[in-house]
This record gives sequence, structure tokens and C-alpha cells, in this order.
Amino acid sequence: MISTSNLSVQFGSRKLFDEVNIKFTEGNCYGIIGPNGAGKSTFLKVLTGEMESTSGEVIIDKGKRLSFLKQDHFAYEDEEVLNVVMMGHTKLYDIMKQKEALYSKEEFTEEDGNLAAELEGEFAELDGWDAETNAEKFLIGLGVNAESHHKLMKELTEPEKVKVLLAQAIFGNPDILLLDEPTNGLDLHAVKWLEDFLMDLENTTVLVVSHDRHFLNKVCTHIADIDYGKIKMFVGNYDFWYESNQLMQELIRNQNKKLEQKKKELQDFIARFSANASKSKQATSRKKQLEKLQFEDMQISNRKYPYIEFKPEREAGNNMLKVENLSKTVDGEKVIDNISFTINTGDKVVILSNNDIAKTTLFQLLAGEIEPDEGKIEWGVTTSQSYFPKDNSKYFEGVDLSLIDWLRQFSNDQHEEYVRGFLGRMLFSGEEATKKAKVLSGGEKVRCMLSKMMLSNANVLLLDNPTDHLDLESITSLNKSLERFPGTILFTTHDHEFIQTIANKIIEITPKGILEKEMEYDDYLNDENVQEKLEEMYK
Repeated sequence: MISTSNLSVQFGSRKLFDEVNIKFTEGNCYGIIGPNGAGKSTFLKVLTGEMESTSGEVIIDKGKRLSFLKQDHFAYEDEEVLNVVMMGHTKLYDIMKQKEALYSKEEFTEEDGNLAAELEGEFAELDGWDAETNAEKFLIGLGVNAESHHKLMKELTEPEKVKVLLAQAIFGNPDILLLDEPTNGLDLHAVKWLEDFLMDLENTTVLVVSHDRHFLNKVCTHIADIDYGKIKMFVGNYDFWYESNQLMQELIRNQNKKLEQKKKELQDFIARFSANASKSKQATSRKKQLEKLQFEDMQISNRKYPYIEFKPEREAGNNMLKVENLSKTVDGEKVIDNISFTINTGDKVVILSNNDIAKTTLFQLLAGEIEPDEGKIEWGVTTSQSYFPKDNSKYFEGVDLSLIDWLRQFSNDQHEEYVRGFLGRMLFSGEEATKKAKVLSGGEKVRCMLSKMMLSNANVLLLDNPTDHLDLESITSLNKSLERFPGTILFTTHDHEFIQTIANKIIEITPKGILEKEMEYDDYLNDENVQEKLEEMYK
């Protein structure tokens, strides 16, 4: 369906891909993974033709239609939403526009009639009569309500635009579908709809870059791992690749240790006996053995996992958190309306809602960033809270400090070595620790905020979307650290795996109050009574 032949991509002296030969076949879904900077998005752009390779070629079977999820959310500001979706099938949309222009002509010639007949035939072949219905179905499935379908794109919110562009990419049954971070900005219900849609595709070749492990596990039949400029194919989903890779890396480490030991033994023998006439032949033999030792095929992965560990300074007592009759209005909308709940020591609670503003507002209230309009929040006297905000810009904008001095602001121990230790755990070692905090990428800022939280030694963690901007390695490390954390956690995220493996309690904020359940997330989603109750509360 789509393949590469000796594909190489080079920027200056750096080779991103080196003579990659790989084939992606019909009916399979390939998860494209790799460490930060490996070139996952670049690879997709080369496949679409948006970016040229340095050498080699991309081969697409003749007559196959390729669709690519676009990331420019402002590309169609003056277009109607429904039209933007149908633009995903360029040929069909062009025919629709030609028909529209033809039938609006005041004088209709015989030549126009022949062209109209030809266009109508092609239109029917391309399933044109159902195009608008299908576009509407995709939009509704992703959570864009019918009232928005005839609005202009510029009238939509940012999350709605993301969904429209995703609907555009999947519209019209493309033969090859390339998705770069399709779950970014999607709520959990939209992600579930997309998972089901991709799993039901039969004859489409799908390539997807994503940091969502649950999504990759649900939809992928294969994993294509980019590392050291090569792409290795694995059959199976992300979890299968991860377990296989961990085992492979351990085997490589053990083999390298044996090679190092063998190398040292040979070097010691040569050093001791090369000048000894009776042992000279043996020394020469050892030199030949030393030259034959091969290390280049035993490469450890380029992946780097940060070391994240939250250690509470003291245990919290039994009185953790009590919220009573809490209300808050934001920009004229009452997003928190008279809610009450109690959190016990050791609870790990996920906060859910269809309204992202409601979740963020609750976290800001709990962290003391803003005051409630009504109600009260009572933290136990033995509790100490550390807060991870969804928007961390105020910590970095206009701050002309190195990372060392930035983190030192939040440390009781002011010694550089101590602060560097925490930065090193988060992959800022050597000169990386001296760069300016204001120039960091989104993912780097998140890692700095996590370093700040580790320094706090708090026994309560408040985390508002901590997985945003992180790569798979950092998400995995954070996930495992929160599973180990002995304190209390309140968090929100769009990462299914994160919720399933961490939360033992669920609180969902709806327009008609909260639904509170002590159960695992998968059980929550599959409980018919819970889902019926939620449907009623969101009406």
C-alpha cells in the first residue's frame, strides 16, 4: 500500500533517517513511536510529500488516496464546518463545487448537460449522496453538536476545531490514513469514538503517532519503532512492544557487560605478556580476538526515562479534605455549582467532566489560586499540597534565570549540586541545566514543574492534566511514580491508561452536580447504571 525505498533524511550533518526500507500494508494500523527528536512527525510529513527526503523514495500504490491530519487549526477560519470536513476528500469536494457552479448558470448548454451527467456519475461513485450525512455522523461522534455544523470555523472553540480537522482526515474512507497526535485536545468520549472507528476500518492502512498508550494498545496491530535512524517493525500493540523492548534492552546490557569484561581480560593479558617471548604468540592471538569484539550492534536505545519520585515529608492524618457547597462562576457561566465531597487519606481521585473549565477551576480552588463564590474548602492540618497547573506560563514567561536558579527558588537546600541532582533526574544534565527557563519547550517546562513538585515533599498532589506535552517515556515514568506514591492524589487527564492504573475513586462534575464512585475507571465506563445516570445528569 505505502512503502519506502532507501529513504534518508538529513539536516546538516545530522542524519535523521538512514536508508529506511519499510512497507505498510492494507488493513493494518501502525503505531509510530520513538524517543523525542527521533523524527516521528518528520517521517509522516515525508510520506505525505509535505517534506522532501534527502534520498530514496516513498512508493504509494497507484490509485490509492492518502489523507493526513492537519495541525493548522486556523487554516479554514472563514469556511463552514461541514464543508471543512468534506474537503477531506478533495476529488469529491471539487466535483461538488463544479456541480454547484454548473447548476447555478443562467444558460445551460448541451455541453453543460454532458459535463453534468459525467459529474453526477463520478459523484455517485464516490458516495457523494451520503457525503453530508457521513460528515455529520463523524462530527457528532466526536462531540461537535449539530448546531455547530453550519457555523464558520472561527466561531468554534479550539477543542472543537481539533475535532473538525480529525473528522476531515477520516472523511471519505481514505486508503491510507496518517494521524499525527490525533488524541491531542480530545476528551475521553471522543477518543473512545475514534478508537472504535479505527478498529472497524477494514481496508485502510493507518499510521498513527501518539503518546496515548491506551489508544495505541486499542488500535494498533503493529508498532514501528524509530531509533538510531532506523525503523524496526514489531507485530502487536504498544504493551507487547514495551515488554519485548525492556527484555531486549536488558539482554543487550548483559551482553555488553560480558563484552566489556572480556575486553578487559584480553587487554590485561596483552599488557602482561606482550614482551614475554614464551607468551608472545598467545598475546598476538589475544590482540586478534580483541579486534574482533563487536560493540556496534549492541546499542542501548536512545530513549531516556526521567526518574520521578514524590516523597512526602510526613504522613497526613485522617482528616484530609472536605468540600462543602462549593460554587464558582467563570466568565458569566457557573462552572462549579453547589458541589460537596470528602477525600480520605490515601485516596487517588480522578476528576472527570465534559467541561474542561470546570475541572481546571476546581483545581485552582483546591490549590488556593482563586476564591470560591460560595461554600468552603477545609484541608486537614497535617496536609501539605503541591499543585501542577494546566497552564504553567506564569512560572516561565519573562523569567531570565538558568534552570538551576529557577529551581533553586523552590528548594530549601540552595546548594547547586543538590538542585542539579533534581534537574538531572528530569534529564537536564551538564550544560542543559544552565539554559534559560524562558526558552524551554512545552515538555521541558512540564518536567521542570515536576522537579518543583518533587522538592516540595508534599503529601497531597494536585495535578491538572500533567500528561500534556510529555513524551511516552516521561508519561510512563510519571505514571509509575504516582502508582507508588504513598500520599493522596487528585488529578485530571485525558490519558485512559493513566486513570485506569492510578485512580481508586472517580468524581465526575456534571451540570446537575457530581457523581462519585469508588471503582476502577474501566468498570466505571462499562457500568450501565453509571452511564445511564451520567446521561441524565448531562441533559
